[in-house]
Amino acid sequence: MLSFISFSSQSTDSTYHRSARHHPDVEDLMDVDDDDFSGSEPRLTCPGETITSSQAFMRGHGTYVDKEDVIASVVGTVERVNKLVTVRAIRTRYNPEVGDLVVGRITEVQPRRWKVDANSRQDAILMLSSVNLPGGVQRRKLESDELQMRNFFEEGDLLVAEVQAFFSDGAMSLHTRSLKYGKLRNGQLVTVPPILVRRLKSHFISLPCGVDLILGLNGYIWVSKQAKDSDQGEEGFDAEAVYSNQNDDIDNATRAAISRVSNIIRVFADHFVPLTDTLLLEAYEWVIEQEGDAKRLLLGDTGDALVAAMSLRC
Repeated sequence: MLSFISFSSQSTDSTYHRSARHHPDVEDLMDVDDDDFSGSEPRLTCPGETITSSQAFMRGHGTYVDKEDVIASVVGTVERVNKLVTVRAIRTRYNPEVGDLVVGRITEVQPRRWKVDANSRQDAILMLSSVNLPGGVQRRKLESDELQMRNFFEEGDLLVAEVQAFFSDGAMSLHTRSLKYGKLRNGQLVTVPPILVRRLKSHFISLPCGVDLILGLNGYIWVSKQAKDSDQGEEGFDAEAVYSNQNDDIDNATRAAISRVSNIIRVFADHFVPLTDTLLLEAYEWVIEQEGDAKRLLLGDTGDALVAAMSLRC
């Protein structure tokens, strides 16, 4: 007579979880909700380091599977969405998303479009139909507008725009229809790794020192003279200067403030400190208290002291 005996799977599962190797960032958070994981402090992982088991999680970008283990292939932070584990690389090109604010440079003028360098894997596209006409006129773009495209943007011009959509080849489509987007003047460009620019409620920052900041999520940061409300039209639209190539007269105090803020950003980028509006404001106040000029910030001792002071305040 044959008899069948059922074996409980509980002991097998417990044995597997005891023997499986997990990355500390994932091991402590395997049984928590996704909201708790997203709110935790990110931790670094190195190439070749085992993150978790491929039987418990699915591998994502920045990982590969070797002998039933998910292993990191790049240096970055471990991120998890449900059962998907990815590693976000520290040094990488900008990965765009719809709605992102970016700062770019015109690289080429083509029929009915501009190509824009946005620090991504390929150039972005700004269509003629996605820009504002001088004076804020709302109408369809005509052939006469196409002939005057270089009067709007030409090679080398800097602009701030928003990611609108993606083409079939993966290139991002930009637009500057909002009154706060368009050509940039009266400032300088600072480049940082895109991972250091955090997503904020507003990426347009005005500092009390008379300096405006535009934190592009692609790692391009524009530091410029503060715009005056009197220079703009009724609806905040400067009809004459929106596509102008001439910079305004900037006094020496504002020039020094722009250079000081730019060097503060460079110091934070060298020390790999994420940028926020509060951090930049406190750093500028600290520099003023120390009576330091813009050149001294790039020296090793002053830059280290700035980062140390900001870490104590945070």
